[in-house]
Amino acid sequence: MSTTSRDLYEVLGVARDASTDQIKSAYRKLALKHHPDRNPGDKDAEQKFREAAEAYSVLSDAEKRSRYDRFGAEGVRGGAGGFDPNAFVDFADILGDFFGFGFGGGGRRGRQTPGEDLRADLSLTFEEAAFGAEKSLPMRRFERCDTCHGSGGKGGSGAVACGVCRGRGRVQYRQGFFAMERPCPECQGAGEKLKDPCPDCRGEGRTLRERTLTIAIPAGVDTGARLRLSGEGNHGRAGGHAGDLYVVLDVKPHELFRREGYDVVLTWAVPYPTAVLGGTCRVPTPHGEEELEIPAGTGAGRAFTLRGKGIPRVDGRGRGDEHVVVTIRVPKKLSSEQRKAVQKLADVLKEEPGSPTREEKGFLEKLRDLFSS
Repeated sequence: MSTTSRDLYEVLGVARDASTDQIKSAYRKLALKHHPDRNPGDKDAEQKFREAAEAYSVLSDAEKRSRYDRFGAEGVRGGAGGFDPNAFVDFADILGDFFGFGFGGGGRRGRQTPGEDLRADLSLTFEEAAFGAEKSLPMRRFERCDTCHGSGGKGGSGAVACGVCRGRGRVQYRQGFFAMERPCPECQGAGEKLKDPCPDCRGEGRTLRERTLTIAIPAGVDTGARLRLSGEGNHGRAGGHAGDLYVVLDVKPHELFRREGYDVVLTWAVPYPTAVLGGTCRVPTPHGEEELEIPAGTGAGRAFTLRGKGIPRVDGRGRGDEHVVVTIRVPKKLSSEQRKAVQKLADVLKEEPGSPTREEKGFLEKLRDLFSS
C-alpha cells in the first residue's frame, strides 16, 4: 500500500524525463537529509524519508516507472508490482557508504585486526644528518603476547560463535519501517568470542612493552624527513599483522655551518691585510679543512664556492657545495706602530665613506639572489 498521494516526481524534486542517475542522486540527497538516524524522534522527517524511499523504489525500476507514467499511483499500488515498505532491494547501494550500515551484506570480520601505525620524533646532530648514523630509539608499543602466542586464548583455547549474532558478526534491528544491520555489539563484529581469554593480555593477543630500536639514519637527511620502518608499529590483535613506525627527524643547528638543502654556507673572517693584498687561508668544511684563495681587494660579503664540499645527497649522487661568505677582521686594539701604519694607508688611499660602487652593488645583489633561491 502506498504511503503518499503526492506525485512521485514531485517527491524527489525531478522532472518527468529525469534520467536514472538523476533520480538516484535526488533520492540520495533526500535520504541523507531525512534519515531517522539523523533526525531521531522527528515524525515529519521519518514520513519524508518513507515518501522518498517509495518514490525511488518505483521510479528507479523501468517497468514500475512505465506503469506509473501511464496509470498513475493505481498502476503500482499493491500486488506484485506495488511498493512494499518492508522489502528493499538496492538501497544499500545508495545509503551504505554514508551511514555505515548494511542490508544483509558484509558478514563477520573475525577477531584478527591489524596493528596501528606509530610516530616517533628523533633529534640528530648536524654531522649525524650529513653523514648518517645509527641511533637508539626507546619506545612503547604493543607486541605479541608470549603467554598465548598472540591468539588471545588461555592455554591455546580457541573461540566460539557469538551467542548474540550467532556467528554472523552483525545484528538486525528495525527503526520504523526500515530494517538495518550493524556490527554486533557483543563481539564487535567478529562473529566469535574467546572461550577462555588469556589472563595476561585479556584476550587481545598483545601486551604493551618498552623497547629500544636501532635506527639506521641515511646520509643527507634534513629536518622534517620521515623514515618508514615497516612492521615496527603496534602488533595486531589476535595475531593481526603489525603496523608501521614513522620516524620524523629534527636536525640541530651547527655552530659554523648553515644548511641550505644540500649546500652549506660558512661566514668566515679574513685578516684585513689578506683582503687588501690577497693571499690564502684555510677554512673548515664538513669534510675537513680546505685552502681558499683570496684575491687582492676582496670586500666584505664576497662569496666563494667550494665544489662538492657540502652535504652528501640522500640518493648517493654526489654532494652539494660550500659557499664561503667573507667578512673582514678589523682589529679592535692597535699598538702605536699599527695605528701609524693604518693612518699612513688612509692618507695614501684618501677614500671617503659612501654607498657601494656600481660594481660592488651588482655583486651584493647577486649574492642575495644566490642565497634566497
